[in-house]
Amino acid sequence: MLGSYQTQKNPAVSEVVEELKRITDIGFPIAAVSLVSYLKNMILVVCMGRLGSLELAGGSLAIGFTNISGYSILSGLAMGMEPLCSQAFGSRNISLVTLTVQRTIIMLIFASLPIGLLWFNLEPIMITLHQNPDITHIASLYCRFAIPDLIANSLLHPLRIYLRSKGTTWPLMWCTLLAVLLDIPITIFLSFNLHFGVQGAAIATFITSFNTLFFLLGYMFFTHTVEEQPFMPLLSHHSPPSKTTSLGKEWGTLIRLAVQSCLAVCLEWWWYEFMTLLAGYLLKPQVTLATSAIVIQTTSLMYTLPTALSASVSTRVGTELGAGRPDKARLTTTVTIGLAAFGSIFGLLWTILGREEWGSLFAKDNEVLELTRTVLPIIGLCELANCPQTTGCGALRGTARPSIGAGINFFSFYMVGTPVAIVLAFLLKLEYVGLCYGLLAAQTACSISILLVLYKTNWETECLKARDLVGCATPDINEASKCDEEYGRIEGAAPSK
Repeated sequence: MLGSYQTQKNPAVSEVVEELKRITDIGFPIAAVSLVSYLKNMILVVCMGRLGSLELAGGSLAIGFTNISGYSILSGLAMGMEPLCSQAFGSRNISLVTLTVQRTIIMLIFASLPIGLLWFNLEPIMITLHQNPDITHIASLYCRFAIPDLIANSLLHPLRIYLRSKGTTWPLMWCTLLAVLLDIPITIFLSFNLHFGVQGAAIATFITSFNTLFFLLGYMFFTHTVEEQPFMPLLSHHSPPSKTTSLGKEWGTLIRLAVQSCLAVCLEWWWYEFMTLLAGYLLKPQVTLATSAIVIQTTSLMYTLPTALSASVSTRVGTELGAGRPDKARLTTTVTIGLAAFGSIFGLLWTILGREEWGSLFAKDNEVLELTRTVLPIIGLCELANCPQTTGCGALRGTARPSIGAGINFFSFYMVGTPVAIVLAFLLKLEYVGLCYGLLAAQTACSISILLVLYKTNWETECLKARDLVGCATPDINEASKCDEEYGRIEGAAPSK
C-alpha cells in the first residue's frame, strides 16, 4: 500500500472493485475526450498537408510554437484549481468551488494577454532568429488567426476541471465529440471552399473550441439544480483576518498552486520539443525530424490512458481528503497506480508488435521507417514508466502538492534525461536512438521518485491540510472522526495569537 500508519487495514475486495468502478466512471470519458482531441489535431495536419508542403511546414511550426508558448501554459495554470475544487466538493464547500472557477478564468484571461501579443509578433521574432521567411510568414498567419482560441481555452479549461471535479465527465465527452464532428466540414469549408488556407484552419480551430464551450454551457444551464447550502472555508482557527487579508490569501493560494502545476506540466511538455530540436542537429536531420514527428504522434496517442488516470486520481484523492477520508484517498492512489502499471503493458506490446504498420501510416521513406521501427520499442519501455509517473502526478495534485511534481520533473528531465540524451546521441554517436534512451532515463527517474514520495505520504496529515485549505466536511464516518480528533489535539496544543 502507498503510505503507512499504525491503524492501517487492508481493503476488502469489494472496496477495490468499487474504487475501480469510480475511477473508470471518471476516466473513461476523459480518455475518450483525449482521443477526440487527437482526432481534431490529425484533421488539422491533414488539411494543411493538402494545402501544400509550404503550408504544412509553416502550420507545423505554428502548432509547435502555440503548444509550447500558449496551450501548455494555460492547461498547466488551470490545473492549479484541481485540488481546490475536488477537495471543496468533498467537504461540500460549494462557495469555494464557485469562487475558484471564477478566479481561474480571470487568471487565465490575464495570462492570455502576453501570449496573444507574442503570437501576433511571431514573424519579426522568427526573422530575427534567421528562420526561413516563407515558412515563418505562414506560421505567423496561423498564430494571428488563432489568438481567439486563447480566450476560448481560458473559459474551457476551468469548466472542464469543474465538471471533472464534480464527477460529471460524460457530458465533456459528448460536447467535445459533437464539436469535433462539426470541425471537419468547418475546416474544409474555410480552408478550401473559401480559399482561406492556413488562416481558415486556424479560424476553424477556435470556432471548434467555442462550439465546445457553448455546448458545455448549454448542458450546465439546462441541468442546473440547487446545490447544498454552501459555507465559507475556514480561513483561520484563531483571530479572524480582515476581508482584504482573506481575499489576498485565497488568491495567493490559487496562484501558487497554478504556477506549480504549470511548471509540472510544462517542464515535461517542453522536453519533448527540446528532443525534437536536438534531432535537427544530428547527421541526417530530415530522417530524424520525420521520425521525431512520428514519435510525438505516438506518445500523444499513448498519453490518452495516463491523462485519464491522472485526472481520475486527482479528482478522487481530492474529494476523499476534503471529505475527511484518508483511507479512501490512499486506496484510490494504490488502485489507480496499479491500473496504470497494468495499462502501460499494452502500450509496450503495441509499440513492439505494431511498429511496422504504425510507421507506414506516416511515412514511406525507407530510412524513416527503419529508424521508426528501431525506436518505437524504446518508446514502449518509456510508457512503462510514464503511465505510473503521470498517474502519480495526478495524486500529488489531488493532495495540493504540485510543487513536488514540478521539482521531480525538473530533476528527472533536465538533470538526468538531458545529459544522458546528449552523451548518447552526440558523444557516443547513437544519434536519435540516444535521444530516446535519454527520454527513457528521464521517465524512469521520474516514476521512481514520484512513487517513492507517494509511498511515504502520511494521508492523515494530508487530510488535515485539506481541512485547512477548503474547510471542514461533516464527520459522518470513522476516518473523518479520527481526523477530527487529531485536528483537535493539534489545535489544543497550538499557542494562541
